[in-house]
Amino acid sequence: MLKNILMVLTFGIALAFTTLGAAETAPVRAVQDSVEAIIAILKDKSLDRATSREQIRSIINMRFDFKAMSQRTLATNWKKATDAERQKFIDLFSHLIENTYLGKIEAYTDEKVEYPGEKIKGRKALVETRIITASAEIPVDYKLYLNGDAWWVYDVIIEGVSLISNYRSSYQEIVNHEGFNGLLVKMQEKVDELNNQPAPVTGDTAPAS
Repeated sequence: MLKNILMVLTFGIALAFTTLGAAETAPVRAVQDSVEAIIAILKDKSLDRATSREQIRSIINMRFDFKAMSQRTLATNWKKATDAERQKFIDLFSHLIENTYLGKIEAYTDEKVEYPGEKIKGRKALVETRIITASAEIPVDYKLYLNGDAWWVYDVIIEGVSLISNYRSSYQEIVNHEGFNGLLVKMQEKVDELNNQPAPVTGDTAPAS
């Protein structure tokens, strides 16, 4: 009996350490797999820009939680919006985030990406990445949360600037002056503008202003 108890305890401790180890490596592995898949697509010269971006958006959608990002961006305005307004915001916001993120990533297609570390606190994590150029190291960090067994990105910090914080301040000002519907109109105008641009968009971190 004692032997069986000891075996159960030993197995339990081993399983706990195995689970802990997997949780510790999961966030950085999740980000690395996604980033490297995106870079591989960007380096594929056989793909035209439209096909390349379509494939990259598919990867982004499997890693970015746009609903969580939308809630954090709207803050208190999220609760005030109707279900239809929330869904419209998510649709437009996901498009804008994709273009902002893509614009940054496309600018560093041929550079080296390093993953210096990760910080995990409960079900949230921060994964640090560095894009190494000939003259500088560009920090691009990812905030993630654990949902089930998958890590989802809910914010990206590019060169010290949080995409969510940047959009939040810009959008709050628009809502204060033009209401929520006014924000949606401006976002739609920006999406239409981006769709008509032939060249990649770079450095556009506040598209609806």
